[in-house]
Amino acid sequence: MMEIRAVRTEGLGDSTYIVTHQGVAVVIDPQRDIDRFETILDEAGAELRFVLETHLHNDYVSGGKDLARATGGELVFPAGAAPVFRHRPAFHQEDIEGGPLTIRPLHTPGHTPEHMSYLVLIDDRPMAVFSGGSLLVGSAGRSDLLGDDRAESLARLQYISVNRLAKLDDEVGLYPTHGAGSFCAATAAGAHTSTIGRERRTNPVLAYHDQDAFVEGQLSGLVPFPSYYRYMGPANVAGVDPLKTYEVVRITKDDYKRMKNGVTVIDGRPKADFANGHLPGSIAVELRDDFGVWVGWTVQFNTPLVLVLNPDQDTEEAVRQLARIGFDDVLGAIDNLDDWGETLDSYRLVGVDDFAKAVIAGAQVLDVRAPDEWSSGTVNDSKMAYAPDVVEHTPEELDRSRPVWIYCSTGYRANIAASALEARGYEPIVLADAGVTELLRALSNKG
Repeated sequence: MMEIRAVRTEGLGDSTYIVTHQGVAVVIDPQRDIDRFETILDEAGAELRFVLETHLHNDYVSGGKDLARATGGELVFPAGAAPVFRHRPAFHQEDIEGGPLTIRPLHTPGHTPEHMSYLVLIDDRPMAVFSGGSLLVGSAGRSDLLGDDRAESLARLQYISVNRLAKLDDEVGLYPTHGAGSFCAATAAGAHTSTIGRERRTNPVLAYHDQDAFVEGQLSGLVPFPSYYRYMGPANVAGVDPLKTYEVVRITKDDYKRMKNGVTVIDGRPKADFANGHLPGSIAVELRDDFGVWVGWTVQFNTPLVLVLNPDQDTEEAVRQLARIGFDDVLGAIDNLDDWGETLDSYRLVGVDDFAKAVIAGAQVLDVRAPDEWSSGTVNDSKMAYAPDVVEHTPEELDRSRPVWIYCSTGYRANIAASALEARGYEPIVLADAGVTELLRALSNKG
């Protein structure tokens, strides 16, 4: 019996799939840290026959090449991808025989031009389709990641592609790579997997009456996507060397003094720890599932990094997330700032009541949520700029002589923006562990 195991990478909103059947395995769209998949394959006792890539990924460095080399499996890419390393090109509806199962490539351009979905058949019966960034659960892959000038053409291709997949039998399982939490989805994606029949009944992208309506819907209201994306496609064409270790050296105070002018400091400690004392000029990106995404969105691509983490935080997890997006130049980690004394900067974190009082008193307020969130409600007279944009350049309307009271929906992005503004001489005050919903409620109660 065929078994499909999904390996989620929550911070990216992506799934890698491992298919096993009668001792044969196929892996679809693996990320760069391939040890996760090797462990599962070893436990299953299955021979990896193929590693399938649905497209040139925009959100992570692929591990397909390395996984194929490490296991002896054959690497399969869409023919139109044409990476520079050895692989087997997949052509539309030219079946690939894998012993007890058959893989049928289906050209589904739209998310990218070369995009291929893979239909898996057993005894000529279609069982599951791995749709990458084409048809998603409740959505479809966005078509603007290669630039606005190509977005409409790719959206028109995506219309054809998702409707091509929708013609498969109802019971065929749908297993997309991108899902909830992925910036590669045009609209909010739902659960991770589905069936073709369920999507035909419920997916809004299959309900448009014609191609023009689909294109208009797909290209309206798109959220910004991380700046590091522009480097992923070229990296996946050229291939990236395997990362040999996730270990980093411990950086002492003297080490940092020697190197500080040539590095960017990413402080992954909890918000309160950062606010209480941090290295001047460091960027606050608290370590969580999407740590790597936010680092990639706020600093120059693959710039040399020094991490600041508490001793109980998982340094390997931080390095692993950075490696997934091609940030390999991690020079080390600092695990204790207790003896750094007066060299540290600090700023205030406040609760909802104190923040609301400041708003009522006429404070300078900055909303750093994404543009699509502003329509759901914002504090009157707030200045609005998305957190990554604040890191890139200071909003012109900010007054340096006054404190900047900053909020988002949880405090996570507000802390990122605050750290960037503080480095430029502003005094940030951050609404911690709360957001606009709680703030508007508090303002209403005080009104």
